[in-house]
Amino acid sequence: MLQQFNPKNADIQIFVKDRLHPREEAKISVFDSSVQGGDAVWEGLRVYRGKIFCLDRHLQRLRESAKALMFTDIPDENFVKEAIFKTLKANGMYDETHIRLTLTRGEKVTSGMDPRVNQSGSCLIVLAEWKPPVYDNERGISVITSSVARNSPQHLDSKIHHNNLLNNILAKIQANVAGADAAIMLDAYGFVSELNDTNLFMAKGGKLFTPHADACLHGITRGLTIELAGALGIEVVERNLSLTDFYNADEVFATGTMGEMTPVGSIDGRQIECFHPETLLPKLREAFRQSIDKLSEPLPV
Repeated sequence: MLQQFNPKNADIQIFVKDRLHPREEAKISVFDSSVQGGDAVWEGLRVYRGKIFCLDRHLQRLRESAKALMFTDIPDENFVKEAIFKTLKANGMYDETHIRLTLTRGEKVTSGMDPRVNQSGSCLIVLAEWKPPVYDNERGISVITSSVARNSPQHLDSKIHHNNLLNNILAKIQANVAGADAAIMLDAYGFVSELNDTNLFMAKGGKLFTPHADACLHGITRGLTIELAGALGIEVVERNLSLTDFYNADEVFATGTMGEMTPVGSIDGRQIECFHPETLLPKLREAFRQSIDKLSEPLPV
């Protein structure tokens, strides 16, 4: 499911630091911390029918990630929102839009690792594109297990939504070579953590299970799925889950901003076959669709 270039994105306006730039002129310095060491945090957001989904939750995670990395210059929420609104308005984007929101530590006075040489303030980037969800939510996806382990909090805490994605990229490369759509990443103990790009859930016997959010991203859609399941009276269990648990699940699906709720059809060649009379995913997907308007912030007219 390789994403394709959309000609509609050829002439988009991109917000960098303090103003909009045409796509071909939207640049950052070679001294920027994101270039020097992947030293940045980011969020992916979607626009539905003139509203930004879960905007406040994403901005809170962005702020907390920047604080954890000890950014000294974190723009306030109003500045970030205004930058997003300006970008969407300039591009006429009110639906079917994905926003890549990035906050770097900013430009350095000389190359190096030490954050003290970042003396120009942080750099906010708002990149909005016409883009559908990355996965086909009807066909579902096939996945394999990667030999690349997911970072533990001892090494690089996944609760920091950082730009250093090499761990995930290496797992994705393995999926590409195997002809799969994505790769399952295990934690340091061999339990399932998440996919290289989205969180994982499984259903068994009418209950919903998901790995602890220790070595996996505390995803916005993951948290919302747990909330929606509770409202539907579906029991949710967070615990250590092995590959064998997932191989024998009634249902498996991935959650994420770019994939929403995507069924997983096979894992390492094992087909996911539902033996339970009632499936959970259709109910959760309907609840997700109904939640979009309730949890979205309208764009200014």
